[in-house]
Amino acid sequence: MGTPDFAVASLDAIYHSEHKVVGVVTAPDKPAGRGLQIQSSEVKKYAIENEIPLLQPVKLKDPEFIEALKQWDADLFVVVAFRMLPCEVYAIPPKGAFNVHASLLPQYRGAAPIHWAIMNGETKTGVTTFFLNDKIDCGDIILQRKTEIFPDETTGELYDRLKIIGAEATLETLSLIEKGGFMPIAQPLIDNTFIKFAPKIHKKDTVIDWNLPAQDIINKIRGLSPYPGAVTFLQKNEENEITVKIFKAVTIFEESSENAGKIDTDNKTFFHISSKDFKISILELQIEGKKRIPVGSFFHGNNLNSYTVSAK
Repeated sequence: MGTPDFAVASLDAIYHSEHKVVGVVTAPDKPAGRGLQIQSSEVKKYAIENEIPLLQPVKLKDPEFIEALKQWDADLFVVVAFRMLPCEVYAIPPKGAFNVHASLLPQYRGAAPIHWAIMNGETKTGVTTFFLNDKIDCGDIILQRKTEIFPDETTGELYDRLKIIGAEATLETLSLIEKGGFMPIAQPLIDNTFIKFAPKIHKKDTVIDWNLPAQDIINKIRGLSPYPGAVTFLQKNEENEITVKIFKAVTIFEESSENAGKIDTDNKTFFHISSKDFKISILELQIEGKKRIPVGSFFHGNNLNSYTVSAK
């Protein structure tokens, strides 16, 4: 059960193992992109290419869907980047259902663990497999695999590494469950004040606050790259505001003598913005409605001398 290409990595690993994939469950097709063309999930595309039986329920408690699941007679459900399953679903298989989650639980429970780990400046993360229960990302842990987060790594880059680690962890977990004799570990009952959560990213979460220290801003840019992108606003006057997404930037260890959000540029080669402590050099960006470009290309047709940056 899964939807994006992150889940395809685990599906592919199982498909090419000694285990048999009896069916795939994924999200219904939906409109996407500028033309709102109907799009299928990456998991659906894989299932069709490999002629695997497929279900796309709108409601997970639909009796017809539940009956179809039972007909597959699966020993186990594997869930990767899908939806929260109701008990009526995860209780069907005799050996249970486990989830592959891209964090070291109990930290970063939620929909966007990779984004938030980088945005929060973490230096380590990993993958956890755990048995599903009635609470989100709170089930008994089967195994964990740790990895470093590199200093300049973006969410996109870490995502690509973790989906491979996740696929390996999936096969290891299947082997443990098949052999039996292992003891899942209950997640510690930690006070929520010590847990960092990873909720879905909303628009307000993407806006850069230039009053923050440079490292916090760089972490935000890395954590939101390539999607959905860290946002700032270039303002000429009240009527002329440009929304800009920043995908790549570095700290210039030159103390900011100007107010946060102050632009420093030669309009040819560099575009610096002052933060609370140091200047930040913008390297790749995107004007709303245009393509992502390197900063040098940005200056073709854009003069920053008359613009200011909204501090938040």
